[in-house]
Amino acid sequence: MTGLGIVSPIGNSVEEAWTALLAGDRGAAEITRFDATAFPVRFACEVKDFDVAAFVDGKAARRMDRCTHLLVGAARQAERDAGLDVASVGERAGTAIGTALGGVASFEQTVLQLAERGPDRVSPFSIVQTLPNLAAGWVSIELGTRGPLLAESTACAASSMAIGDALDAIRLGRAEVMVCGGAEAPVTPVSVAGFAAMRALSTRNDDPASASRPFDRERDGFVIAEAAAVLVLEELEHARARGARIYAELGGYGVSSDANHVSDPDPVGANAARAVHMALADAALEPDEIGYVNAHGTSTPAGDSAETRVLKLVFADRSKPPLVSSTKGATGHTLGAAGAVEAVFTVLALHHGVLPPTINHTAPDSECDLDYLANAARAEQVDAALSNSFGFGGHNSVLAFRRWAGD
Repeated sequence: MTGLGIVSPIGNSVEEAWTALLAGDRGAAEITRFDATAFPVRFACEVKDFDVAAFVDGKAARRMDRCTHLLVGAARQAERDAGLDVASVGERAGTAIGTALGGVASFEQTVLQLAERGPDRVSPFSIVQTLPNLAAGWVSIELGTRGPLLAESTACAASSMAIGDALDAIRLGRAEVMVCGGAEAPVTPVSVAGFAAMRALSTRNDDPASASRPFDRERDGFVIAEAAAVLVLEELEHARARGARIYAELGGYGVSSDANHVSDPDPVGANAARAVHMALADAALEPDEIGYVNAHGTSTPAGDSAETRVLKLVFADRSKPPLVSSTKGATGHTLGAAGAVEAVFTVLALHHGVLPPTINHTAPDSECDLDYLANAARAEQVDAALSNSFGFGGHNSVLAFRRWAGD
């Protein structure tokens, strides 16, 4: 990894977001993107003070959904951070992006226009604003990548899988540079109402900042959030040849399916554990070499206890499991962007030797009994880490990273 970019509820740059994460800042507050007065859930983790004009010209911006605005902002940051003109790599540079809902805000607006004003008033840009794959398409257009153009829409595992796709594209010789990550902008009436109706969201309207409580006994659902994160992944010799700063190495990728339920995780955890083992084997790592896990940890009752069982299955032969945290306590659940947001944080943890905390973890749960780095970052240099992402439908995706030691 040679470049990182992020737009998030706790900061609109890597430096801002990382500093806020370690300080224990929380991004949840009352919804401002629409009038949520009549909704059962009236708070979310929104991106604040984002200026799309700093990244995209006005004409192009009008053809994009907010999801793509955030994404192109993160992609521009990552390109600058890598010190690389991606377009100069030409057909040897590609793009892989994940999103769950794509341009959901634009879709909702189009439905309203159709209902209220008739078909002649529907925007000619409504389809390109809405299609999930156009998030990847716009990044390719804006940055000038002409190699593989890949798009994942696998719920909350989408951007983790996009990063895995990018790794595979480089390994197969289809690219030397991949701009990879994901974005989501789901703070919309239909999204909030829908997730609330299925009782997936926390209902702590009186205390939004404390609502996202991964692995805590009092957790009652996730906090819906918007964000984008992008990483520049390079083939090693390409990065070395240009003297690039290397944050960390992406060593392996594992995927599996629960084949269990449209929204609930496999309660045993065996299938998600298989994805973890696959990522470890792909990276030539043993379980006892993992020092940190950035957990999916959404703050849902079933999900967090199931993930704890997954980790216990994987690390059963260790006397002491690795340290674990869920950064969703700070950011909320960014759905399809979560894997990329958390990959950025995992890379930074390896690079800086500081492990981020699980915010709002105050009441231990007997079913979640690992060391979750509760409420405080910890200075600890680890050599290898995992990032877990699990999505509705049974999508399991795991990324394995190594600390870059210059060799």
